[in-house]
Amino acid sequence: MKNTAYDFIAIGVGPFNLGLACLTAPIANLNGLFFDKNDSFNWHPGMLLQDTTLQIPFLADLVTLADPTNPFSFLNYAKEKGKMYSFYIREDFLLLRNEYNQYCQWAAAKLPNIHFNTEVTHIDYDAIHKLYIVTTQCTQTKAATIYTAKKLVLGTGTVPYIPKSCQGLKGKAIHSSEYLQHKEHLQSQKEITIMGSGQSAAEIFNDLLQEIEIHGYKLHWITRSPRFFPMDYSKLTLEMTSPEYVDYFYQLPSQKREDLLARQKHLYKGINKDLIDGIFTSIYTKKISHDIKISLKTNSECTKAIYDPTSEAFKLEFYHDELHKRYRHTTNALVLASGYHYQLPGFIKGIASRIRWDEKGRFDAHRNYAIDTAGNEIFVQNAELHTHGFVTPDLGMACYRNSYIIRELTGVEHYPIETRIAFQQFGIADHELIEEPIETLS
Repeated sequence: MKNTAYDFIAIGVGPFNLGLACLTAPIANLNGLFFDKNDSFNWHPGMLLQDTTLQIPFLADLVTLADPTNPFSFLNYAKEKGKMYSFYIREDFLLLRNEYNQYCQWAAAKLPNIHFNTEVTHIDYDAIHKLYIVTTQCTQTKAATIYTAKKLVLGTGTVPYIPKSCQGLKGKAIHSSEYLQHKEHLQSQKEITIMGSGQSAAEIFNDLLQEIEIHGYKLHWITRSPRFFPMDYSKLTLEMTSPEYVDYFYQLPSQKREDLLARQKHLYKGINKDLIDGIFTSIYTKKISHDIKISLKTNSECTKAIYDPTSEAFKLEFYHDELHKRYRHTTNALVLASGYHYQLPGFIKGIASRIRWDEKGRFDAHRNYAIDTAGNEIFVQNAELHTHGFVTPDLGMACYRNSYIIRELTGVEHYPIETRIAFQQFGIADHELIEEPIETLS
């Protein structure tokens, strides 16, 4: 066991906890460790397509919205890499996804308290010393090490979601997270079908569309959504990615929050409008010169899916939500762009009694992102969608959440935490409330 009792231990090193590492690095007398079971930082490697970008401006990097002077900013990275002027001349606020990944790898390499190849296997609590006991295992040597910490930050991220109807297709269907590794195989097939309606589905469809006439495959895009929703980038909608909207959403009854999330998917799961326009233009121009085979279908939920090894094809059954009819679809390759979901990490079993749970067995997070019963010891990153709203996975709100968590870890507001940035009001002020109906004017 390591003798040092750390102020905090953070588990998982994705963009959110990496940002926390960057922002805590300059704080004197704050002793923290970061563990990740992977061998390095690599953000969605299966979707690092050449021309794809983030859907937020570069200012939403790991640190800038909390501390513009921080040495881990993207602009400092660009300067250090000799890219500042080319980035300036490019005049595009949206970072290429590959570029963002390289920036994060640059930041991670500079932080000595980030340890990759280190899997957290179990956590216990020492009630006498008020410390969390964290057991880790080196993924290479299998050697175990035990650490102690006063507080924890869970940032283990999400895992690929497979629809219930497709769970028997393991090893045959491809999740979008593995697209690039299987692209060559996909393009050797006669027919390719993509299921899903979000940005990943659109990017994969667009990527396969570019060489459709070269390889000669048929390309299908099917979604249960009523249409291919564009992401809403209008300014007053963007104001909903704000501290005051989080405050508003958090105080709503749990069922109202569930209802809202179901209606807000196009706010964070929609498609970049330029990409939608580009797909339409590509189809239009290619059809002028080539007899390409393409289909796009909406309102279609997959209810059954099997793989037939004899014909080497997927046989799918869909239910059309508006026509209330079922139909079949056969394809040689299937890409599930079905998104991701949060999965409880196994290592928390030893501290489950210290955590607040809701009626559905999810973390019942406090407003300050803590999930322990005391409300000041165990914090989460990107696991509070149902309590804090659709901004939870938004990279643009990461600095705000990290500033909040750092204040809770230290008791000091090292980075100013905005409370109001929107022009609009999401709730009702106390002085505006009506206790009795207004009398009818005579």
